[in-house]
Amino acid sequence: MERYSNPFTVASAASASDRATFIRKTYLHLAGAILAFIGLESYFLNASWARELAQTMMGGQFSWLIVLGAFMGVSWIADKWARSNASPGKQYLGLGLFVVAEAIIFLPLLFIATYYSSPDVIPMAGIITGLLFAGLTATTFITRKDFSFMKGILTIGGFVAMGVIVYSMIFGFNLGLFFSGAMVLFAGGSILYTTSNIIHHYRTDQHVAAALSLFSGVMPLLWYVIRILVAARR
Repeated sequence: MERYSNPFTVASAASASDRATFIRKTYLHLAGAILAFIGLESYFLNASWARELAQTMMGGQFSWLIVLGAFMGVSWIADKWARSNASPGKQYLGLGLFVVAEAIIFLPLLFIATYYSSPDVIPMAGIITGLLFAGLTATTFITRKDFSFMKGILTIGGFVAMGVIVYSMIFGFNLGLFFSGAMVLFAGGSILYTTSNIIHHYRTDQHVAAALSLFSGVMPLLWYVIRILVAARR
């Protein structure tokens, strides 16, 4: 969630047509990332090895810690590549790597939602996530407010949330609906912050990095909406 203060930013120096093109490319790439995620998850969930992999990932507290640590490492690499000025190919490789990583880490949760919960959980979670994302995006574009002041709040909140998650895995307690609700709010704040950066701070050639940042906000929102719905159906 890096703030951009380049002299050539979307809001301050780019023409209206360049700004519109940048925004259109960003959301087209976001849509492509989401469609790729859906396609990968559909393949994973119907694969013969899906159950075994999901059980291995969730096989114990330390198994999930390893998975989470690997995901964080891959996410850091993917984000670095997506923000790279070296070549467009490396930027796309970063976005693609992040989509694959998200699809893998989502597998256990979606496996539970698909085979051990109500069949309407995943479609309903998708609809709720889409509506929340649309509302947050519309709010930012209509108000044109710069939410860059949220960087410190989100950074501290992210460390606190990660600490709570790790603590819960080590000591084996359920985080519950309250934590899931708090993380929905956190993901919403992240989307507001990133959308604000798209309007005010990203360079107009950074549509791949912008799409990755939005995607990285949408995914935890979807994750915790699914957790809430799965818990509500029990």
